[in-house]
Amino acid sequence: MQVDKFFREYHIKSYECDRNGTLRLLTLMNIFQDTADSHASLLGVGIEHCRAHGLAWVGSNYQIEIERMPGWHEKITVESWPAVEKKLSAVRDFLIRDEKGQVIIRASSQWVLIDFAKKRPVCLHDNLPAYKVIDERVIDTDFARLPTPTREDCLEFFKVRYDDIDVNQHVNNAVYPLWATEAVPTDFHLTHRPMTIEIAFKKEGLFGEKVMIRTEMDGQVSLHGIYADDGARELAKIRIRWQAED
Repeated sequence: MQVDKFFREYHIKSYECDRNGTLRLLTLMNIFQDTADSHASLLGVGIEHCRAHGLAWVGSNYQIEIERMPGWHEKITVESWPAVEKKLSAVRDFLIRDEKGQVIIRASSQWVLIDFAKKRPVCLHDNLPAYKVIDERVIDTDFARLPTPTREDCLEFFKVRYDDIDVNQHVNNAVYPLWATEAVPTDFHLTHRPMTIEIAFKKEGLFGEKVMIRTEMDGQVSLHGIYADDGARELAKIRIRWQAED
C-alpha cells in the first residue's frame, strides 16, 4: 500500500503541557515518534515488518526548529513523509501547523535500520519493501557533526527509570533532549525556551544506569554531552539554541 504524505491531528491536553501551558518537549518528541511509527506501518516498513524480520529502526539524528510551542486546547496538524533514502539510513521530515495553517515547528530526523540481534546496521534496499520517497525537505540539513563540550559549566546526573525504556529495551529518544534541557541552570531555564535543537544519538542507555550530562554554556547556546556514569560510553550529543521568554 503506497501512501504519500501522512497527516494527523492532535488536540493538546492539560497533562501534555508545562508550567507555561505549552506543549512539553518530551511530548513533542513522542508526537514525532507516533507519527513516524504510524506512517511507516502504512508504508509496510513499520514495527510489524521489522519484528517479523528481526529488525528495528533506530534514530541517529534530529534537527528541530521551533517558532512556538502549541498551547493547552490547541489543535495541531502534523505532516510527515520519507524525504531521503540512503543505503544505510533514511530521513523523515515533519511539519506542525496550528489551526490557522501556520507552520510553528519544523523537524528533520535520520534513522538507521539495524539487525536487532547483532545491533548492526543493514542495507535498506535488501531488507525493506519498496516505498515512496518525497524529494522535499523542511530543513536543509545533513545533520552536522556536533562538537564535544570543552568546558564543564554545568554537571547533572539522572538515573534511567523503568518508564524511560521503550520497546527496543533502551532509553527512548524523547528522553535525551529532556535531560539536556534539565541540565542548564535553573534561572536560565525559567527565562528561556528552546528554538533549535540538534541531537546526535550515539549509544543505548539502559534501565538502572546513571547518566551524566556535561554542559557548556555559550550565551544563548547550550552544548551537552550525555554519557554513562563512568564517562566511558557516550550516549548522545545535543546542541540547543535558546531564546529569552517575552
